[in-house]
Amino acid sequence: MEALQRLFFLFLAFSALSTTITAHNITDILSGFPDYSEFNKYLTQTKLADEINSRETITVLALSNGAMSALASKHPLSVIKNALSLLVLLDYYDPSKLHQISKGTTLSTTLYQTTGNAPGNLGFVNITDLQGGKVGFGSAAPGSKLDSSYTKSVKQIPYNISVIEVSAPIVAPGIFTAPAPSPSDVNITGLLEKAGCKTFAGLLLSSGVLKTYQSAADKGLTIFAPNDEAFKAAGVPDLSKLSNAELVSLLEYHASVGYSPKGALKTSKDPISTLATNGANKYDLTVSSAGDDVTLHTGVDSSRVAETVLDSTPLVIFTVDNVLLPTELFGKSPSPAPAPEPVAAPSPSPATTPSPAPASVEAPSPLAASPPAPPMGTPEGAPSDAPAGSENSTADNAAFHAAAPALFTLLVAISASVLGSILMA
Repeated sequence: MEALQRLFFLFLAFSALSTTITAHNITDILSGFPDYSEFNKYLTQTKLADEINSRETITVLALSNGAMSALASKHPLSVIKNALSLLVLLDYYDPSKLHQISKGTTLSTTLYQTTGNAPGNLGFVNITDLQGGKVGFGSAAPGSKLDSSYTKSVKQIPYNISVIEVSAPIVAPGIFTAPAPSPSDVNITGLLEKAGCKTFAGLLLSSGVLKTYQSAADKGLTIFAPNDEAFKAAGVPDLSKLSNAELVSLLEYHASVGYSPKGALKTSKDPISTLATNGANKYDLTVSSAGDDVTLHTGVDSSRVAETVLDSTPLVIFTVDNVLLPTELFGKSPSPAPAPEPVAAPSPSPATTPSPAPASVEAPSPLAASPPAPPMGTPEGAPSDAPAGSENSTADNAAFHAAAPALFTLLVAISASVLGSILMA
């Protein structure tokens, strides 16, 4: 009986842990609240939902349908994305934590800070616990007002995701006034040259593929531009030996149809079509991710997505570390050579003592996942009374998630042991 009780409690602990480590889905969460249907729709259109779902610890400041409609009626999608990314905090804040901020004010990093579009500390949000139980939100830029306030709690999955409603968007200097360039007007080659991709930019111009990129950009385009060093790497084929049609296919292979920022790539499970995809010629890419790193696989080689050059809905430009080589042009990567057949040794003579067999070599264990990046320090321009830690629980949450797999394995092992003892009894 005692063993059964122990097994029952282990089952409860196992179930609780399983719930804790389950990934969240912001689209599914908000679908249960009709008051945020417009907000949910724009999170999907801007691909911010993918970025939110790919992170372990996050707070979403949701706008009601009225507030979201007022924002959407005045601005293009690229501006809306910047405004909404400023409402996604890279930390966990539930109502209780909001009212327990040390010294009454703190700064929190947002998704806007990770886009590269936020100069200085404009990607940080000032959270202040006001008198009378109110909590205000504003830009971290000096002199900014607390133009948004906490309204109510929506949903929490401690300490994974918190969704709370706020009264209005947060206004960072220039976030609504900066002109949004049309994708067809973006100087793609100019941006590539500044990003260290002059060789790739030159090939786009000389081959005429640049026009293909520009015509596709308005409907959505994701460009993977190899840097100049990638073309000098060992193993890169001599591109001068390609026919014009083959070179065009290679360059079109470096752009995928549709708008896929990094968050969308991290959650991608299906092969990605490229501009070179045509009927029987797949010319597709597969994606894998580990933490914040995203890797593209071609079947011949692979390459890390390095930097974001431009993220302006519906156009995004990345640099990649290697030239992407499609199997349609360069064949599949060679398989490892098979081990030679063992040769039967002659029977030893009576005077010969056979040598002892060599000890087996244990295969190395797989590499561990990269540890999370260290938390960012207090940005320049932060309030002088904000503590260095600034109520940031990200480190604690990261430590918990890092330990979860080990705890999970331990619980399974203990459960199996207890169950075995019961069955043997």
